[in-house]
Order: sequence, then structure tokens, then C-alpha cells
Amino acid sequence: MTKSSKLGRSISRRAMLKGTAGAVSLAAGSGMITGFPYIHAAEPKVLRYLGTAVNEGDEISKKCLEDTGIKIEYITATTDDVTKRVITQPNSFDVLDTEYFSLRKLVPSGNIFALDAKKIKEFGNITPVFTKGQLPNGKKIGDQGTAPWKVLYLEGANSKTFSKTPTEFVTLIPTVYNADTLGIRPDLIKRPISSWTELLNPEFKGKASILNIPSIGIMDAAMVVEASGQHTYADKGNMTKPEIDLTMKIMTEAKKAGQFRAFWKDFNESVNLMASGETVIQSMWSPAVTKVRSMGIPCTFQPLKEGYRSWASGFCVSKAVSGPKLDWAYEFVNWYLSGWAGAYLNRQGYYSAVLSTAKANMTADEWGYWMEGKTAVNDIKAPDGTILEKAGAKRDGGSYDDRMGAVACWNAVMDENDYMVRKWNEFIAA
Repeated sequence: MTKSSKLGRSISRRAMLKGTAGAVSLAAGSGMITGFPYIHAAEPKVLRYLGTAVNEGDEISKKCLEDTGIKIEYITATTDDVTKRVITQPNSFDVLDTEYFSLRKLVPSGNIFALDAKKIKEFGNITPVFTKGQLPNGKKIGDQGTAPWKVLYLEGANSKTFSKTPTEFVTLIPTVYNADTLGIRPDLIKRPISSWTELLNPEFKGKASILNIPSIGIMDAAMVVEASGQHTYADKGNMTKPEIDLTMKIMTEAKKAGQFRAFWKDFNESVNLMASGETVIQSMWSPAVTKVRSMGIPCTFQPLKEGYRSWASGFCVSKAVSGPKLDWAYEFVNWYLSGWAGAYLNRQGYYSAVLSTAKANMTADEWGYWMEGKTAVNDIKAPDGTILEKAGAKRDGGSYDDRMGAVACWNAVMDENDYMVRKWNEFIAA
């Protein structure tokens, strides 16, 4: 049979089926045919997913649709705009992907739904970094700032008060987290970098950058100030007004001296600055370093002797969500923790909330490289298949225990947040 005759037969068969369906529909509508059950068209399972671009990915949404039938519609915004939207437009999203430090702003709004831990299949397997503030080996980690375990639980289903002890009512089901540091271009710097103080080193005048998200940027600034010996903070994540003033004074002097090339707000900006060589040292996120490396450009997520500033994200649900959509939200969160997504994110340099399921979806070599600090046996590939590292490479900063065990502080919202934001904006405008 020729291709055209096959096509013709296919078209006639479709036309015939369409015509038959139309005839049956008319007959049924006229009451001529009885005895058929009334069939409801299945309601499409769609979730509007609000978050930053960092945790979003077409591959994740495709795999979720394939496995669960749930279609994810991404609503992408900056960190600060995500928070504003939750507070002012709670009906505009279903699932929220946000950081734990934002909860001090979001929970008082009453616009997020307390999730039931009993409905999360892997809740008992979530890493104790979130539930106890320690590594799986029992080592305690830094708790300055808004450490996740301080804001993980609510006192009740409709409470606006965090619980100091575990309850079944969870603010955010954790998904990903990381120990953040500075990104550098080793090919352009050509010497060892070991301290946060290097961000303000005049050697990098006009080639440094810091992220322009006030509540995160000031934490990086505090790491620099403390590392330089100019001040020791009781809690870098909850500064006093004099501490905010001192921190911003030091940063403003550096800015006026021409230290900073730019102040970036999102993932792609940070990638472009480093890939182009406009900056050689800057605040950076691990997946952004991974992205630069996947472009064939040297970039290091540099371990520093003072430790890391850490962050963590998770999922919650809008208070406006109910009925089947709430069931889909639980289904989506359970799917996310089941392993495929965790492995996908691990391959970008993140850490997954449930280590066991992610491990089951990675090769022993991948797990060894990303999580255990081992030398890669084979080439290490990004989720899209591009080669990130050649066989024989080791991950920047070493193992999971090495990196998360060196966390000094967590992203935070301070008691003096409004004052801090005003002072930060004065620094950016200076």
C-alpha cells in the first residue's frame, strides 16, 4: 500500500468514526437510544505552581504529567515578588514553592494551608537537617538565621504560630536546599580563594557582584564583614539596627569605590555575568555554577573557611485550594519526594529532601560524585545530558556531610526587616 493510500484510508476511517459518533450523539439526545451510562468528561488535573525559576524545569513538569496526569503551569517570579503575590493574591496560585525564611512573612497572612504530615508518604524519611537541625550522622549544624526546623511546624491546622515541637501540621514540605558560597572564575583569578573577605578585595574592583535580594544579600555581606574581623554577630540572620548600619556602611564604601560590577536578582543574570567574564567573583547558587560549567566555561562553587550560608525550599498550598485540587496537590508533593525529581535536582548540585529515594534514581557513580565526595568514575552529566565534569573530577566542597556540616547560617527574615530593606535599598542606590 502506498503512503498516500494509507493516509486516505486513515482519513476516511476518522471521518467515518466522527460521523458515527455524531449520529449516536444525535440519537441519544433525541431519546432514541437508551441504556447508556452518562459519562462525565474527566476534569483536567492542573496545578498553578508559583515559585522562582530555580526549582522549575520543563523536564520535571513533563515527567510529572507522565507519571500522575497532573499538568503543572509555572508562574515564575523573583523571591520578593513571590512573597508579595502570596500576601496580596492568594487565589492566583495553587502550589507555592518558597524558601523557609519567607514563612515569617507568609504565615501571619493566613494565606497558606497547613499540610498534614500524615498524608506525606516519605515524611518520616525526610533528612534530619529539616526536622532536627542535624546531619544524618547526628552532627549538629549552624542555626543562625531562619533554620528550617524553627519554622517547620504550626501549632494547629489554622494556626499562625510556629510550634517549637513537632506536630502533624507542616508549613512547608521540604524539597531542596543547599549550602551556598561564592562562585569564582578560577581561570581569570588564577590563585586560591579561601575566604569570604575576597568579595571586597580591591584586586577584583569592578569584577565582583552580590545578589540584590535584601534578606539574602545582607547575609552574604555579613559573612564578608565577620570574615574580615570587623564585627562578630550574635545572629547574622537577626541583626540589630546598629549591626545593619555597620554592615551597610562597609558595603556602601566598597560600592562607592567601584568594587561591584552588578547586583543580580535572578539565576540567569548570575549565569550571564560569570559566563561573560564581567564578574570573576560573586554571590552564586550551585545550579548557576553548574549551568556555567555546562557551557564549557570554568566556574567553581568555592568552599570557604568561614563556612556556608544555607537555604531551603519547600512546597505549601494556597488557603484557597480545596476539594479535588487539594488532593492533586498532595499527589504532586508525594510524587516530588518519590525520587525522580530529587535525582534530577541533585544532578544540578542541589540536595534533595529525601535522600533515599533520590539515591534509588541515580547511578552509584552519580551518587558518589554528588553526595559522597568521591572521584567520578565516568563523565558526570547534567540533567539535559551535557557533560559537566570529566571522569576523575571531584565535587567542589566535597561530600554532603562536608558541605552541610559547614553551614554557618541560614537565609532569614529579621525582626528589623523593614529597616534592613530600607538600608539595603539605600546601599543599592548609593
